[in-house]
Amino acid sequence: MNIAQLLQAGTDALNRGGLDEAERDFRRVLAVNPQVGGAYANLGVVYMKRKQWTMALGPLRKAEHLMPHEAGIRLNIGLAYYRQNEFLKAIPPFESVVRDQPEWLQPRHLLGLCYFFADRWADAAQTLEPLWTQESGQLSYLYVLSIAAHRAGRKELDEKATAQLVRIGEGSPEFHLFMGKAHLNLEQYDLALADFQAAAQANPKLTFVHFNLGLTYLKKQDYEHARDEFLEDSAIEPDVTDNYEELGDVYTLMQQDADAEKSYLEALRRDPRMVNSWVGLAKVYQREQRYSQALSAIDSAGKLDPRRTDIHYVRGQVLIRMGRKEEGKKELEASVTIDNERRAEREKQVESGTVPSPELLQDDH
Repeated sequence: MNIAQLLQAGTDALNRGGLDEAERDFRRVLAVNPQVGGAYANLGVVYMKRKQWTMALGPLRKAEHLMPHEAGIRLNIGLAYYRQNEFLKAIPPFESVVRDQPEWLQPRHLLGLCYFFADRWADAAQTLEPLWTQESGQLSYLYVLSIAAHRAGRKELDEKATAQLVRIGEGSPEFHLFMGKAHLNLEQYDLALADFQAAAQANPKLTFVHFNLGLTYLKKQDYEHARDEFLEDSAIEPDVTDNYEELGDVYTLMQQDADAEKSYLEALRRDPRMVNSWVGLAKVYQREQRYSQALSAIDSAGKLDPRRTDIHYVRGQVLIRMGRKEEGKKELEASVTIDNERRAEREKQVESGTVPSPELLQDDH
């Protein structure tokens, strides 16, 4: 077959779900002519279909270089970052697509969510507001828009979104889920608990309701109920990595280190970029005097977030325990220095009261 035939064969295989066959055909195209941008673009889609987001970025970036005016390629680059929770990296490609095609719903919605997760409230509200006609029947859209508008000081838009949220959703399990989430973010734990329990009673299999119940019980220091809710949610949504990380934290607080270790390792097996799981694992190993493993775990955390103060603090403690006192003292000093430099930012984060929101990432746009 010639290049055109191979490219078409690969595209046909991709469309019918034959990913291995499609990958083989696209690679054959590139072996003959490494300048075929469409083959790189489709190869990236193959990896995305497999949820191999990091691997997808290589061919997608090559496709972007060869076909810089193809907005769909930049959308997929943004998606590959978004699906890895790399919201700051997803913003530029999404922004470029929205600039080129401002009426395209999917990139605008995803860009608004990225701004939301980056605490860029005014940008989130401004980006999402034009989608009102298409999206105002979706509770998740209204919830995000109302929160962003509230925090951006856009009172009229906040009231409009909240009123619509109540109008279309009041009494439904999904409505109670989002209302509970709003209360949870405001640290109104009893109100959050009441809404989440109402949602769970109406639909015990509703995704993320048990996760959020677990978060609420964790905030209320009711660790046994928190554990049970995270386990329940992991049975309903086994691929949600946050469940295993939160379970690790709960087991740690219950002083059940073996279960904590197992949970953190499960979280990291699913997503090795979970910084909190690496830190939690390092603390477990430190308590058990498994210092080499503790150092390895905290080093993995440090590679992901080198400016996080508790990482330097734990690393300093571990090094001192290992007899490397000078190195340990330097790490402890670094933790204090960074802490002082970032105090204002950290206080701002504490005041925001934000909690994990995996339910907002299950977006099919």
